[in-house]
Amino acid sequence: MTATTADAPPPGLPVPKRRGVELSLLVCAVLISVFGYVDVGLARTGAVPPDAARYGAGLGALALLAHLAVRFRAPYADPLVLPIAVLLNGLGLVLIYRLDLETPQDRAAPTQLIWSTLGVALFITVVLLLRDHRVVQRYAYLSMVTALFLMLVPIFFPAVNGARIWIRLGGLSFQPGEFAKILLAVFFAAYLAANRNALAYTGRRIWRLQLPTGRVLGPIVAIWVLSVGVLVLERDLGTSLLFFGLFVIMLYVATGRTGWIAVGLLLAAVGAFAVGSLEPHVHSRVEDWLNPFASIEAGDGPGQLAQSLFSFAAGGMLGTGLGLGRSVLIGFAAKSDFILATAGEELGLAGLTALFLLYALLVARGYRSGLALRDPFGRLLAIGLASILALQVFVIAGGVMGLIPLTGMAMPFLAQGGSSVVTNWIIVALLIRVSDSARAPLPEVAEAEIVAPVPEDVR
Repeated sequence: MTATTADAPPPGLPVPKRRGVELSLLVCAVLISVFGYVDVGLARTGAVPPDAARYGAGLGALALLAHLAVRFRAPYADPLVLPIAVLLNGLGLVLIYRLDLETPQDRAAPTQLIWSTLGVALFITVVLLLRDHRVVQRYAYLSMVTALFLMLVPIFFPAVNGARIWIRLGGLSFQPGEFAKILLAVFFAAYLAANRNALAYTGRRIWRLQLPTGRVLGPIVAIWVLSVGVLVLERDLGTSLLFFGLFVIMLYVATGRTGWIAVGLLLAAVGAFAVGSLEPHVHSRVEDWLNPFASIEAGDGPGQLAQSLFSFAAGGMLGTGLGLGRSVLIGFAAKSDFILATAGEELGLAGLTALFLLYALLVARGYRSGLALRDPFGRLLAIGLASILALQVFVIAGGVMGLIPLTGMAMPFLAQGGSSVVTNWIIVALLIRVSDSARAPLPEVAEAEIVAPVPEDVR
């Protein structure tokens, strides 16, 4: 039985909406976040933070407004997606607040709360105004042009920590590449849905790989060139990996051919090796990855990656407890790129595993919703959006744990970053809309349209 027939309910059968389940899970998510906030205060000062009630009320109000929007505009949406997003966002605010206590001159939690509020507001706007996910398919090429513009604009602004991924205007700064990834997912889904047969069945066969015609293969090569170009011009390894990995995953889903994964990995390896060898900033990241303790051996003390590894080791199985770690020694990126090290040290392997399971469940529900849809565009869009979250978690967690070279991306919902949290809330809104279409009951077939079989004696 296919995923479509397994997940989609047959006509006439009632489908549970599960909004009560969603509300119960939201209450649990808010309570867990408030408990973490209180725990940090007790560990650091021995008293409950004076604004704990205000924090809980604010997070609860945002969760309730988002729930009401889903209840009235997407009643059949997946009941797990929104609570997971609220819990991850709440835990991120707790970890940032905990690190703020070590850096009173640089408090990021209030700003992050404002960005989270804006993200939830955009979530509500998308759920209320976008009644059908197929509407965005009409703007596929406009999405592509806009995404390319957003990706190229940071080149003309000064580099920040070696990478040109930021736009700074006065006191305001944001990463346009965060919004570009959603637009690219829309374009990829529309393009692959329209050309999936040509990609899978036309062209020339070389060994076991069926290559499509040049007209269809051209955009694929262009995507690879563009991803390498982003890596060279912006010195951003994370965006390049996300950009190309997203396209390869969606290409595989559209065609069902594993050969495309091999081709994608080969092209990515060639591009990464060339740029990693020739571009100084990326090369330094690779060198730090290959020998994270080189600075200690040279007598300069531990670098960021080495300190991150020490934090994970200090956490052990159950962690030191919220507020009792020393991951702030990582330095300026402790609240952004390396916030996972704080979670690993203070929550331990158990807490870190729970976080990864939350991300895995969120991605899995996105995949499930996509597989249950009948239209190719919606299926590819849902899988693409869920893959964005999966790739970000892999790239960031792999970097701070020493599995792959470090990147400059933000952990979804968890790390400091206004552009990131707003973008992730938009992704969740689109997944809510897609899951509502996937779980909604099929329209009943009118009896007049059912043609009864004709007996043989009448034929």
